[in-house]
Amino acid sequence: MAVEIRVPRLGWSMEEGTFLGWLKQEGDAVKSGDVLYELEGEKATQEIESLDVGVLRIPANAPTPGSVVAVGALLGYLVGDGEATPEMGASISNPKHERGRALQETVNPEREMTTSERVETPALAHASGYMEETQRIVASPRARRVAGELGVDWTRLRGSGRNGRVRERDVRAAGSSGGSQSGLSPRRRIIADRMLASQQQTASVTLTTRADATQLVRLREQFKASKTPTIVPSYTDIIAKLVVTVLRQHPHMASRWDGDRLIEPTANDDLAIGIAVDTEAGLLVPVISQVNRLSVRQVAERSRDLIEKARAGKLSTAEMQGGVFTITNLGTYGIDAFTPIINVPETAILGLGAIRREPVVVENDQIVIRDLITLSLTFDHRVADGAPAARFLQTIRAAIEDASVWLLN
Repeated sequence: MAVEIRVPRLGWSMEEGTFLGWLKQEGDAVKSGDVLYELEGEKATQEIESLDVGVLRIPANAPTPGSVVAVGALLGYLVGDGEATPEMGASISNPKHERGRALQETVNPEREMTTSERVETPALAHASGYMEETQRIVASPRARRVAGELGVDWTRLRGSGRNGRVRERDVRAAGSSGGSQSGLSPRRRIIADRMLASQQQTASVTLTTRADATQLVRLREQFKASKTPTIVPSYTDIIAKLVVTVLRQHPHMASRWDGDRLIEPTANDDLAIGIAVDTEAGLLVPVISQVNRLSVRQVAERSRDLIEKARAGKLSTAEMQGGVFTITNLGTYGIDAFTPIINVPETAILGLGAIRREPVVVENDQIVIRDLITLSLTFDHRVADGAPAARFLQTIRAAIEDASVWLLN
């Protein structure tokens, strides 16, 4: 009996993705665990594995590389030796509207995304049983990344490289000559959809306050001066560790939506923190798991690894899931206060502004120089009222102002 190959859901809110190309050919024998194709979901690309065995049959009207496909859309079949291929419904030619079907494949959550240098357009099976010659479309990883930025469909370009390989200069030439696609690129559109969903699904309110970061700056200087040959934690790393400690006192701010149900972490649950990262492909949020169990240096090592993966285009979907709270830092760009957008299904996000040395009036009306940072907390007003959210932000401010003591808790 033929097994249907359908588009899996890579993320909690994923409704559609971009089909990047088959990694098996028409007529290939497929074993359980073999990678069938690449699919771009919510900001990440994943190699999709088969759970079944059989011979791959790809219909003539199957999606081509770059097609937007809905979760549950039919892509093809696995059939037994000598078994006839089922009749292909007309719906496969419009896969974006194939929704809610049972999935026959799954994603290995431990497999990292790979930047494949080769995407093949499979030979297409005809009713007569004969096949057209396979067309091989090859592009460098850099060309694919630039194509995503410019909105250029690189699969339609004639490459200048060896054997027709599409190079970065080919993509840029197409973009500058009007070859870019109208509207957003697939990656940019996914980001736009998630931002819009956040605004539509949450009752967002932003609170701002300023904290004395003098001790925070001194603490980081101590890490830099240490003779231990490890990564120096960033301000974001240190604050991520402080935030986890504060979330233990305010667990409602670490709640996550599961459909219509709100899940609040228990005292025994591990807490994962998302770190917003600016990449050439757009904003990504890798998640540092079990931050409550890590030292500040370990947090720094994990975040550095995830940031490098994000910027190299190698983050897996699993590495962007499970966060209970997100931190975004625009301070390096000289921004003080801003309005962060909640990373749904989370219910709050903390924005970090620039650390600036400014005169401050202290006891006895003395004026001293302090390092100050602006904190911007956006929260879902459905989950927390203004006063509880303000107390949470107040506690974060206290933790930053007495960072050394809080890190010992």
